[in-house]
Amino acid sequence: MPDGDMIKLYSKRILALSADIPHEARLDAPQATAMKRSPLCGSTVTVDLNLKDGKIVEYGQDVKACALGQASAAISGKAIIGSTEADIAKARDQLRAMLKSDGLVPDAPFEGFEVLQPAKDYKNRHASILLTLEATLAAIESAKAGTR
Repeated sequence: MPDGDMIKLYSKRILALSADIPHEARLDAPQATAMKRSPLCGSTVTVDLNLKDGKIVEYGQDVKACALGQASAAISGKAIIGSTEADIAKARDQLRAMLKSDGLVPDAPFEGFEVLQPAKDYKNRHASILLTLEATLAAIESAKAGTR
């Protein structure tokens, strides 16, 4: 990757987000936990959550990912409390479309993903960017099924 492209991809804003991930502590007694891994780069995200009335009321995440995956976790973490499964699925689908097919930036409260638009040209980074939302959806499914 040429230096100019690297600078554009790893902007100061992305690096700042990756250094300030909300809900970085795991929950002591989660209703559900899920881990997702990107086979291409090895990034992993583990999510703990508690639901009440179908909304996320407590959330913790352990993020071992590149700066783009960390930035994605930060953006998700800021918007996740109060979100429903449908909200998360919509954000994931919109983010995927933004990255893969020039789709629009995800709707509020997930509009912060716009900072990751430069990553659309780097397909090998897409899985890492989607990990947090994928892990969150898996944890919600686990909670609904009554499994941890």
